[in-house]
Amino acid sequence: MNQGLTAGTFIEVGHWCVSKNGQGAAGDTFLSRKQEKDGRLVSVLSDGLGSGIKAGVLSTLTATMALKFVESEIPPERAAEIIMNTLPVCRERGISYATFTLVDIRPGASVRIIEYDNPDYVIVRESTLVEPIKDRARVERKSKQSAPTREAVLWHSAFKARPGDRLVFFSDGVTQSGMGSRTHPLGWGAVAVRDFILETVARSPSVSARDLARQVVSRAHLNDGMAAKDDISCAVVYFRHPRELLIMTGPPVSPERDEELVREFREFPGKKTVCGGTTANIVSRGTGKPLKLDMKNLDPVVPPTSIMEGADLVTEGIITLGRVAEILASEPNGAEPRPGERSQNGATRLVDLILDSDRITFVVGTKINEAHQDPNMPVELEIRRNVVKKIQSLLTERYLKEAVIRYV
Repeated sequence: MNQGLTAGTFIEVGHWCVSKNGQGAAGDTFLSRKQEKDGRLVSVLSDGLGSGIKAGVLSTLTATMALKFVESEIPPERAAEIIMNTLPVCRERGISYATFTLVDIRPGASVRIIEYDNPDYVIVRESTLVEPIKDRARVERKSKQSAPTREAVLWHSAFKARPGDRLVFFSDGVTQSGMGSRTHPLGWGAVAVRDFILETVARSPSVSARDLARQVVSRAHLNDGMAAKDDISCAVVYFRHPRELLIMTGPPVSPERDEELVREFREFPGKKTVCGGTTANIVSRGTGKPLKLDMKNLDPVVPPTSIMEGADLVTEGIITLGRVAEILASEPNGAEPRPGERSQNGATRLVDLILDSDRITFVVGTKINEAHQDPNMPVELEIRRNVVKKIQSLLTERYLKEAVIRYV
């Protein structure tokens, strides 16, 4: 998403979450949305009090209200006040049932952040931390019957993003991870979390937003002995040059256009994938690079992949793409997969490539594959074009990617 930082600078948003051990539903909620008219980006991470379904409902309510209010041009500060007066308060502990961090990024890289009771966010710039200037504001509740002596305190801050900046924010499941253990008796702590983020970026300067969020959550999960004592969530906003991905699938409408397909493959500047045996054979002949079946990580559901020099991934076509659509539709942005879900087959490898990219270009052949018009074939084997359109819709609406389709 080009936000006017510099030509070619994009914003990547990544998120990862592990639910509290023994809970089937997450108590943390992360939502992010981009406005098509101006590229404005709003992201919210909310932590519901406790865990499970009740916490998840309250955090979802909080995050959804925040998005709607800000998108309706209600100033973030005012939106936060409305949310605070809407949320119920725990009678015993005198605290709100949900906390939140709201990030509002406008064209020109103007970033405004509102925080309520979440750990302090982190800004990484050129491998160092930037300490933001924060303004404190008190919000008086309209009804204080349940908490007569407590006022809500909001923190407002703003900064101008630069290319290479990373904004990292997380729930207290990260900072409190390991609490009570021998190594972290008081929890991991904000200082240690910041040090870990800096070390991770120094070790891998090009680490994606999604992968950085995953590494923070994975380390916190490890602190808890791989049995999370609370929901653990992390979100990262990364201002950087876009990562390009090409996905070719299906032969052109006529053999005369095979050369066009091969030329597109050769000249594409980013990572390249080919989905479909016929398509792969066309590219292989045109480039003179042989195809070799990859016998590693065989999967009973998804067909095996192949290896071809110049391609980052070569898979079967419609079945693999259909599985990719299912994974993208069923998993939240970067969420921890269910055990066994992430076996390294062609579909999961393609999903990983997609989620680590910003701009995805689909080149879709329009020749009909008669094998998939057989009425005896399973109904889920949709026509290739419909599957690609579904993936494109998921990528733009849920994952905030740029995805374009070109037919040949």
